[in-house]
Amino acid sequence: MNGAGNDFVLLDNRRGEIRLQREQIARICDRHRGVGADGILLLEAAKNGADFRMRYYNADGGEAEMCGNGARCFARFVEKVVGPREQVSFETPAGVIGAKLHGELVTLSMSDPQDLRMRISIPEAPEFPVLYFINSGVPHVVVPVENVEDVDVLKHGASIRRHSMFSPQGANVNFMQKRGPNEISIRTYERGVENETLACGTGVTASALIFGLTEEAASPVTVVVRGGSSLQVGFERTGSDFRKVTLTGPAEFVFEGSIEP
Repeated sequence: MNGAGNDFVLLDNRRGEIRLQREQIARICDRHRGVGADGILLLEAAKNGADFRMRYYNADGGEAEMCGNGARCFARFVEKVVGPREQVSFETPAGVIGAKLHGELVTLSMSDPQDLRMRISIPEAPEFPVLYFINSGVPHVVVPVENVEDVDVLKHGASIRRHSMFSPQGANVNFMQKRGPNEISIRTYERGVENETLACGTGVTASALIFGLTEEAASPVTVVVRGGSSLQVGFERTGSDFRKVTLTGPAEFVFEGSIEP
């Protein structure tokens, strides 16, 4: 499946029989020797009262807390393998996520963001005098720029992502350009993938919230990602506190098959 160009392999593990090793995950995600994906999503039985449990692994085999684009794909995958439904809830390490389905579009009820850090700087990255940090389910750095097309995302994203300020977890890095009073475009470097991806749902969310805060932008904020898709982030804001954050965007099936891991 793919969500705005962010692509995933999804596996039904409700019986708990799939136990992939880190190297197996990396092999499946390899675009030359495997299926090819930014990550793997496992559908599992819930443990704490939600409908299901979502486990997400990056392409390097490491497990991550949450993935917004993956979560939308996960919701449609549940509908495909379990049966039609208008909404579904699932457990993640970032909390319980709720999803409403509208055809190929899915609206996620995201967890409340945490650990906001305003106007930080990294001496080793003098090209970017002001950065912001927020955890939108996953830690993200947001870097305002004049033109996202001019940014060397691979070079600067890798440098900022590994900076000691964000250790030991590291952080995803989003370069954000203002396009209008309620619209931005972003390019994202994702940890675990260790490259630029066509979209990142939690990065879209983080960037929209920072934009809402710094530009006094009203909800919803439209975010155009590298893959060309537009997503919408809704929120309620009181000062620097955000509640009822939602992420709406596409989730599409590409193909299904089998592989020997």
